[in-house]
Amino acid sequence: MQVETKLPAVGTTIFTVMSQLAAEHKAINLGQGFPDFDPPEALRDALARAMREGHNQYAPMTGIPRLREQIALKTEHLYGRRVSPDTEVTVTSGATEALFAAIACCIRLGDEVVLLDPCYDSYQPAIDLQGARAVHVPLRLPDFSVDWQRVREAITPRTRMIVVNSPHNPSGAVLSAADLEALAELARDHGLWVLSDEVYEHIVFDGAQHQSVLRHAELAERSFVVSSFGKTYHCTGWKVGYCVAPKSLTAEFRKVHQYLTFCTFQPAQWAFAELLEQDPGHYLGLPAFYQAKRDAFRSLLAGTRFRPLPVPAGYFQLVEYSAIRDVDDLNFCDWLVREAGVAAIPLSPFYESPPDSRLLRLCFAKSESTLQAAVERLCKL
Repeated sequence: MQVETKLPAVGTTIFTVMSQLAAEHKAINLGQGFPDFDPPEALRDALARAMREGHNQYAPMTGIPRLREQIALKTEHLYGRRVSPDTEVTVTSGATEALFAAIACCIRLGDEVVLLDPCYDSYQPAIDLQGARAVHVPLRLPDFSVDWQRVREAITPRTRMIVVNSPHNPSGAVLSAADLEALAELARDHGLWVLSDEVYEHIVFDGAQHQSVLRHAELAERSFVVSSFGKTYHCTGWKVGYCVAPKSLTAEFRKVHQYLTFCTFQPAQWAFAELLEQDPGHYLGLPAFYQAKRDAFRSLLAGTRFRPLPVPAGYFQLVEYSAIRDVDDLNFCDWLVREAGVAAIPLSPFYESPPDSRLLRLCFAKSESTLQAAVERLCKL
């Protein structure tokens, strides 16, 4: 019996497609955003110790208390926002689950949600599955900044939420304090919830400060803020994230979470709690750690025909490739993996209506040897 699809526009994600192509052609994978180096040794030791000590069964649905308490302390330390670990912090099975639960818990049939293109590909399907409509507003090129007047014009009486992502994937652009003020004004005027995807919150460069919506008291009262331990501790495969939201929103969020995954891998929760207690310097040192990788990678790319764009944050480098071939990004990335043996991610899948640009995304969260080997191949183009 044929199933009538609820997601007719959804196929295999571009990240899976390019990673499969990379494996088939034995290419160096600078596409999918995962490090090729290990998490901190102390974290791996803490995970093993948690398993040996018997933390191997279901965790509490909201997350173990020790970890939620550490998240609350970290939130106050970094953003000046005091939150309750019991009623405003929920541990989730990765940031993607948290993003889905936040949308599912408050978006209903016929509602509209504003997305800023290019945007991460999990947002739209989560909206579609609620019977709602995603309204896409393009960011301004070449700096991927927000045109707040254009956002305002996209809002209708059906609009219930706006999704923001800073540091931004794929561009690395960041929201400023002025952007938060503009967002707060829109949310106030139109009664909007805000979903803030902040999984790269600790990877901000050149001395800049991450402008979390949690810094803004008015925004924090109407926002779901999603973070990722996988991005922070180089262990994306562990799939542990969390959501900070006010009590009333958290109560609804947890109603979805408990029937989506119910709980998250318990040994990892104990390990993260231990690291947050004993080594806060890890996440505080991430800007310098990744800035060194960014700068080294950009220096290597200077010997190629790619033109790197600025990278204010995150661990992705956008490059312009028109000096090599004047074809669309999907075709170029397919050609690149086959001819050069390097996998990248095209930008067009991040858009509803892609612009006529010649940009692709490369991940520099890799070892020095991986980046060196990849650029040696790119130099031959």
